[in-house]
Amino acid sequence: MEPIPGTMRAVIADGSGGPEVLKVVERPVPQPKEGEILVRVRVAGINRPDVIQRQGGYPPPPGAPDILGLEIAGEVVGSDPNANRFKAGDKVMALVAGGGYADYAVVHESNALPVPETLSPEEAGAVPETYFTVWTNVFERGALKPGETLLVHGGTSGIGTTAIQLAKAFGAKVIATAGSAEKCEACLRLGADVAVNYREQDFVAAAKEATEGRGADVILDMVGGDYIPRNHEAAAQDGRIVQIAFLKGSKVEVDFRRLMLKRLTHTGSTLRPRSVAEKAAIAEALETDVLPLLAEGRCKPVMDSSFALEDVAQAHARMDGGEHIGKIVLRL
Repeated sequence: MEPIPGTMRAVIADGSGGPEVLKVVERPVPQPKEGEILVRVRVAGINRPDVIQRQGGYPPPPGAPDILGLEIAGEVVGSDPNANRFKAGDKVMALVAGGGYADYAVVHESNALPVPETLSPEEAGAVPETYFTVWTNVFERGALKPGETLLVHGGTSGIGTTAIQLAKAFGAKVIATAGSAEKCEACLRLGADVAVNYREQDFVAAAKEATEGRGADVILDMVGGDYIPRNHEAAAQDGRIVQIAFLKGSKVEVDFRRLMLKRLTHTGSTLRPRSVAEKAAIAEALETDVLPLLAEGRCKPVMDSSFALEDVAQAHARMDGGEHIGKIVLRL
């Protein structure tokens, strides 16, 4: 095992703005605290919250470093004496509250998962943020059941590609929206039953048609804005809408009568500020219910592209451009 240096490369946002504000700097290697492991990061996933942080709209929670990055994959190289879940050399993938875009990162052992042998390092680095998010929002808050219909917006995003695969693996029907014919084809290849080009079709009408007028039982939305009342219209009786982001804004005028008449539940959540214990509960569920699917190849991260750490600005530009299908990662 390579010796642990005193300093490491890390990426911060030098101000707020476009990808050009991202800088590779030198920082001290972090030291594990109570229950934490030190991971030599090999791959760090890029996610929409990283972009919003770069733009100045999503500051790190208290105690988290200003280094960007919410998910990592690599090898355990050290630990707090009270951390005994993993040993040195174990390959792990982990959800972190920050600090992922760096050669080394610390994470509580309960927020890390073993890497199935079927996953490449790049694929492992693309798992934590999206799988934690989809599991807690679609299956826990949204309570998606076999035989029900999931409508997922942004079907070719990291979240979308994960939601399609997991929903199908657990016996649901999936309607996905995307912004081009190419992206719709990608959704269908992943298993979506229906793919809706939102630039050319009304997703409300498409969802009703695909469900013989019922509507979707669960809707996973990261768009917000004018999608909020339209989601209420597209939902089935007793439907559940789960809000995870607001790409089109969080303020909108809504007539809530449909919420009452259909007995809808409109909920939402964020992942990053949750406690270690809350994230540990999600990790435990993933290890029980989802890691076997990854190990068997029944689900797999969809990879768009990978970039060297020094090319982090190019990686964020790829994310900003919106043409990606699946996950973008950094190699370290």
